[in-house]
Amino acid sequence: MLKVGVFGVGHLGKFHLNNWKEIAGVKLVGFFDPNNDNAKEVVEKYGLKRYMDEEKLMDACDIIDVITPTNQHFDICMQAIRKGKHVFVEKPITNTIQEGRALMDLVREANVKVQVGHVERFNPAYLAVKDLNLNPMFIEVHRLAQFNPRGTEVSVILDLMIHDIDIILSLVKSDVKSIVASGVAVMTETPDIANVRIEFNNGCVANLTSSRISMKKMRKMRLFQKDAYIGVDFLEKKTEIIKLKQPEDQDVFSFDIDTPNGKKTIAIATPTIEPLNAIKLELESFVDAIVNNKPTAVSEIDGFLAMEVAHQILEKISSTSILV
Repeated sequence: MLKVGVFGVGHLGKFHLNNWKEIAGVKLVGFFDPNNDNAKEVVEKYGLKRYMDEEKLMDACDIIDVITPTNQHFDICMQAIRKGKHVFVEKPITNTIQEGRALMDLVREANVKVQVGHVERFNPAYLAVKDLNLNPMFIEVHRLAQFNPRGTEVSVILDLMIHDIDIILSLVKSDVKSIVASGVAVMTETPDIANVRIEFNNGCVANLTSSRISMKKMRKMRLFQKDAYIGVDFLEKKTEIIKLKQPEDQDVFSFDIDTPNGKKTIAIATPTIEPLNAIKLELESFVDAIVNNKPTAVSEIDGFLAMEVAHQILEKISSTSILV
């Protein structure tokens, strides 16, 4: 039985608590949170022990789940890893590039499992297509959210866009060639809306727009590749595939079109989306990696690479952003 300790039981932390309770092979032993209101609610609702000493909680656990503000990630993770504990840490993995590099070195030396909470990797709409032969050459992303003061200690790049950066880096097996970015700080001191163009060495281009001051929510990614278009709606949990029909494409809607190269048959498929719990799936995958000594689904290296690109974007924006 793996013992789990949770650092941070705010809004997202409570989702983690609910899911840890349902995962086989683990036991919640306690939590650490300096916020008395959060702590009181969790003690009363979950009957979970509140630890007032961080090290004592770490010593009582096999797994540390870090859901604190980003600027606290490194110190907590560092202590836990030095004690030989496995760590699940929410994105972004650390607050700075230097901290991220130091953390990767610690993980390598300690031989523990670390997974970063890029939960969209486990979104059922994405899971429905991730095993297809995806080789996008053009990617269009819109991630829009209504304003919420929670999470504004970091920019919209590190708060929202980093989800899409992580997925794009996992899909495009090529190094970043160039980045063009602009952003506007409206409600906070950091960019609240941003538009980014990333070019890769293999010719792929990704256009990303993220906003946390929109009137409506949107989380869509469109992938264009030779002979196919794949649309993923992370919010509505829908997926659409439009491509040239192949012999194996059965029971899908199709129609013929005339092209300069002759008649082509277009197939439109809408894969069945299973009603899956993405947070539970990512925590289960982490436990599976520990128990079976497998690589984690989103490693500390994956988390660092996404954060590194996010910080490159922030550097580009710093010279063009407008304070309103």
